Amino acid sequence: MGRRPGGRVTFRAIADEAGVSIATVSRVINGQVPVSPATRQMVRQAARRLGGGLTEARPLARPVFIYCPYALTDYFGTIVTSVVETLALHGSRALVHAGESAVGDTTSLLALPEEPGIAGAVLVLPPSSTRDLAALHARRYPLVVVDPRVELPEDVASVSAAHAAGARRVTQHLLGLGHRRIGFIGGPRSWLASRNRLVGHTAALAETGLLPDPALTAEITEPTTEQGHTAALRLLAGEPRPTALVAFNDKTAAGAVRAAREKGLTVPGDLSVTGFDDSELGQSITPALTTVRQPLEEMGRIAVSLLLRLIAGHAVDTLHVELATPLVVRESTAPPRSAQ
Repeated sequence: MGRRPGGRVTFRAIADEAGVSIATVSRVINGQVPVSPATRQMVRQAARRLGGGLTEARPLARPVFIYCPYALTDYFGTIVTSVVETLALHGSRALVHAGESAVGDTTSLLALPEEPGIAGAVLVLPPSSTRDLAALHARRYPLVVVDPRVELPEDVASVSAAHAAGARRVTQHLLGLGHRRIGFIGGPRSWLASRNRLVGHTAALAETGLLPDPALTAEITEPTTEQGHTAALRLLAGEPRPTALVAFNDKTAAGAVRAAREKGLTVPGDLSVTGFDDSELGQSITPALTTVRQPLEEMGRIAVSLLLRLIAGHAVDTLHVELATPLVVRESTAPPRSAQ
């Protein structure tokens, strides 16, 4: 019990035996700090009792390639910074390819297996097709995708936020306040996160016996403040207008707040608005946004942990990791006037 095929002891079995978390076992195996000497010894002893020795990771001699074809601001900057800093904790280096120069550059990705100077790759929301990623994986190239844009093959490692659960939670919050006409500003149709958030939103409506109304749904092609503003104006022009808006992210929510003011509406008195990310923008605008927190730094840390285990040839218990997305309630939501 607690062994994988081939007799290897799982992280979960060691964690249960030692009375610590799986994350602590991962830190010990990856040589990550801070782990106290006593805890480190306890994990080693638990592994020996289960019949499996621990081989702690050594710093990589070769750098890790980080691919992020977006400007390194807020969302993307936080993830990439976390990846770079976590690699540094392991004594490993990062080779970052980001920004406009990386957009559409699938050639460099497909050529990675021919680059002997690179140990593996972390790909952040890559626009690459499933076919390209599967081709890389088929060549046994160690890679981890953070927040995949497309559906991945089962055997390609990934780390993401629980998008559907987060969207369901924020819509349940609005329904609990008494809202029934809830507008939804969805993200780019091709993004997996967009589809999953729509699923979560629709599931919450169904729990209350509501069907999604096409007149209450708008779609954007880029998750920007301007597109959020335009989408919100379109939704607020409907009759009867929505009493709440669920925006794809904090940027689009900020645009929705501006649109509400232009229409002479107060937030949250006349219109409740929610975001997704829990970014600095969402915390700083007035009113501060009710939003869903994405654990961006933890996504970066876990991506590195997964990648180092793949590079070292260690068994990986879970290839697809989804991290919890808690609701953060602030001042931008309130019951609709009809329910007050």
